[in-house]
Amino acid sequence: MSSTTISRLALATLGLGSLAATTAFGPPAKPTKPTPPQQGIGISLANIDQSVAPCEDFYHYANGTWLKNNPVPPAETRWGSFNELTNNNQAIEKRILEKAAADRSAKPGTNEQKVGDFYAAAMDSAAIEAAGLKYLQPRLNQIAGLKSLADIQKYMADPKSFGTGWYSFGVGQDSKNSTQYAVRMGQGGLGLGDRDYYLKDDGRSKGIRAAYRNYQIAIYQLLGDSPSLAATNADAVIALETKMAQASRSRVELRDRLKNYNKVPVAQAAKDYPNLNLPLVLKESGLSSAQDLIIGQPEYLAAVNTLMTNTPIADQQQYLRWHLVSGVTSALPKAYNDASFRFSQVLTGAKQQQPRWKRSLRATDGALGEAFGQLYVDEAFSPAAKARAKQMVENLRAAYAERIMATDWMSAATKKEAIQKLNAFAVKIGYPDKWKDYSKLKITRTSALQNIFATAEWANEDNLKKFGKPIDRGEWGMTPPTVNAYYNSSMNEIVFPAGILQPPFYDPKADDAVNYGGVGAVIGHEMTHGFDDQGRRSDAKGNLRDWWTKEDGEKFMAKAAMVGKQYSAFSPLDSVHVNGDLTMGENLADIGGLTIAYQAFQKTAQAKAGKQIDGFTPNQRFFLGYAQIWRSNQRPEALRQQIQTDPHSPGQYRTNGPLMNMPEFYQAFGCKDGTKMVRAEADRSRIW
Repeated sequence: MSSTTISRLALATLGLGSLAATTAFGPPAKPTKPTPPQQGIGISLANIDQSVAPCEDFYHYANGTWLKNNPVPPAETRWGSFNELTNNNQAIEKRILEKAAADRSAKPGTNEQKVGDFYAAAMDSAAIEAAGLKYLQPRLNQIAGLKSLADIQKYMADPKSFGTGWYSFGVGQDSKNSTQYAVRMGQGGLGLGDRDYYLKDDGRSKGIRAAYRNYQIAIYQLLGDSPSLAATNADAVIALETKMAQASRSRVELRDRLKNYNKVPVAQAAKDYPNLNLPLVLKESGLSSAQDLIIGQPEYLAAVNTLMTNTPIADQQQYLRWHLVSGVTSALPKAYNDASFRFSQVLTGAKQQQPRWKRSLRATDGALGEAFGQLYVDEAFSPAAKARAKQMVENLRAAYAERIMATDWMSAATKKEAIQKLNAFAVKIGYPDKWKDYSKLKITRTSALQNIFATAEWANEDNLKKFGKPIDRGEWGMTPPTVNAYYNSSMNEIVFPAGILQPPFYDPKADDAVNYGGVGAVIGHEMTHGFDDQGRRSDAKGNLRDWWTKEDGEKFMAKAAMVGKQYSAFSPLDSVHVNGDLTMGENLADIGGLTIAYQAFQKTAQAKAGKQIDGFTPNQRFFLGYAQIWRSNQRPEALRQQIQTDPHSPGQYRTNGPLMNMPEFYQAFGCKDGTKMVRAEADRSRIW
């Protein structure tokens, strides 16, 4: 549950990121302390905190004991259901990677050879230390040789240049003509990622900027600069990036798909931004036939156009030098990696660095995701799991159609278009039907750094060569082991990797209540992204088109504004509030997804029978199943970072936020007016 942006290397898409009673205090006929042994599967009664009333704080009722017993491990910044499942998946992945790495007889050019060699090289810290800057120095020398704006332009235009910064550039679907690929450009190039870290003057932002400066100084000194020169270079880069940040749009502004779609002829763009030398960029990227560019943030490119002539070449060299080196610290000697981790500690609060095998595993998944993914699904994902997930998707699709048709605020014309879009959803489950072809990618055990450069060049070429070809509707935006899911508006598709179709999200041994509350709500969440405040702007074919009547659109936005107001009132830390505008799409998807999953669950035999398990009714188990997927402990630093940069609300609000709007929840747990989990009727949001 994330938004779509084009980078030099890839296209990212919307994806998921980090509970019964005759009274309001427990389940009907439920003893004070559950009598062992537990009968049900999928929900551990030991995780429930009976000292918390479910109608006062359902999140802590359902998860309180688990939260007390599962502090954040030293090498993590948060710990919850997503992390547990990722950890379980990684144990399988580690076994696969170690086996591949140990197989020195794998046929050259095969996925097994590439995956094994990539992981082996990443794990070989002795070889990395011995190599020093051997494999980086040619690129550093190239940057040192840039003496003019023309040299900078040529370097930026070269698809093989790594960590060029300045702006994002790549090929992706045309949001208003989803049958074609388009060349897209926009803001980018900030080392801190988010513009507000440069612009805010609160204590935390100042501390992060100071740590960022120290990080740069440390890297420049490792590269051989004197302490004073390192400080001068760091100050120059931060000054430049601050100017770039001042021209950048906020994360909330970047959510507006219409305002971030500006198609202009190439000739006009070349005239508007002459210092970017766009004709050269297009030529070197094999895109000379492009007639138009889709520019996300014209004012940003205008600022870059000015900065490239106003910024001394020497400062631009340091900017490029910094972005090259900071992007590959994981494959450089330990001192570089340690400097990177010290900075990340300030951002996230992590106490220890993750073990090398986990870092190497993530790098392998990121670089060779589908080659590695083939090996993973062979061991960890059954055809039966795929079939059952597909059936759940269709059950939720049917329930969604019912909810759309039952709405009392939407006109018949808009309902018709909504149903067309719902029926057109493409569904991808588990893994791609057609895997990526890595035959042109050369991976060896010689150098982890060389492997990073090779995979970056391969991924960039893979992206650029799409231009002019039919849309590849079989492409995936996540790798099979990923514990996440996403909706892609231009494809009008919902995608569920094999990694998330595991407990506690989906358990083949558990009852339907648990699975509908878990992965069912995830499925509903991704479906609802197609109808959230931004997803609703695309039609059944994935084109950015307003298919709503004016009145219906206004009614929807009024309902969405109510949700924004609700979530902006949530405060996980003193003086820190959720940004209801930034998290709007995800909050709408959470509320809608849970509503649709509940509707679909009501059609199951379990829901109709109403038989209790471990003292909980089916509906109560459904809500318990939902709450447990969002349980999470988080370091304060990481939580503050999430609030500022992540479009997802913290787990406790992803649980309580939707439930506070659901009369079905009130009924399941006997919640009365006046309890914290029951919103006044006038303040409830109900869209679907």
